Amino acid sequence: MTSPRATATQSPAEAKSAQHSDPTIHSIFESITGTWQYVVADLSTSTAAIIDAVLDYDPATQKISTTSADALLSLVRKEGYHVTMILETHAHADHLTAASYLQARLAEEQGSCPLIGIGHRIDQVQRVFGQRYGLAVDRYRGVFDRFFKDNESFNIGSLTATALHLPGHTPDHMGYKIGDHVFCGDSIFHADLGTARCDFPGGSAEDLFQSGRRLLALPDHVKLWVGHDYPPTGVREAPIPCMTVGEHKRQNKHLKLGVTEAEFVALRNDRDARLAAPRLLHPSLQINIAAGRLPRPAVIRLPLKLDGMRW
Repeated sequence: MTSPRATATQSPAEAKSAQHSDPTIHSIFESITGTWQYVVADLSTSTAAIIDAVLDYDPATQKISTTSADALLSLVRKEGYHVTMILETHAHADHLTAASYLQARLAEEQGSCPLIGIGHRIDQVQRVFGQRYGLAVDRYRGVFDRFFKDNESFNIGSLTATALHLPGHTPDHMGYKIGDHVFCGDSIFHADLGTARCDFPGGSAEDLFQSGRRLLALPDHVKLWVGHDYPPTGVREAPIPCMTVGEHKRQNKHLKLGVTEAEFVALRNDRDARLAAPRLLHPSLQINIAAGRLPRPAVIRLPLKLDGMRW
């Protein structure tokens, strides 16, 4: 758990202000998909939000389980938090979201239902993949409770959060700025990884460059909390959830200061052309455009690749 707090050089009034404006952050790593999940809390009201929660899925057995999500629930119970928001940075293509499962469980336990929030451009992603997989519109219509626009503010207890549109990886991608922290999903990764891929429908290397520059225009001390980490073998062993803006300016292999848009776009497009599809692409998209609601019957569609075969 990371809990930024007042320093010894602050006055009592400044320290009190910092305690009420800065969140307590619990970062929980799901190692199978390399996903960072977050519980962000306002200690003054014991109110919390959950960001990018994982629903466990084994593609070999097609089994869905809730081990990761139940661990988040245990943390919330232990800390005595009341969860009012379950936030998605985007419709993930590499893991299933636990948003609907958590919403149902928390509604039972708390007596009030947290809202599932996402960027308002999710409708573009829903249309594309709903048609691609042949899904009925009512499978994904009305499944999210709150649709954020760029620079829209909302509250987590006494904390003020701001939604930041960060397109490039996907067109619906949002970051959430809470105090001096931005939960930036799959836009910027750890500095030794750089940035996320842009080759999904609606993705754009040009847009991602501008989103990255928007993040790096924030004050140097602001922390950027990533959606994933894949520690490079032999470079570092442990996944790391955040780095400061200043560190990214100096070290990010794709976006550090001095890299031009043309250089970034060429690098990103070349890299994306050589990437394999995410392992959980098809189940993730079908479940995630529905906010994690499982189909009834519990069946997903897997497109076949014929590789030039004739019939």
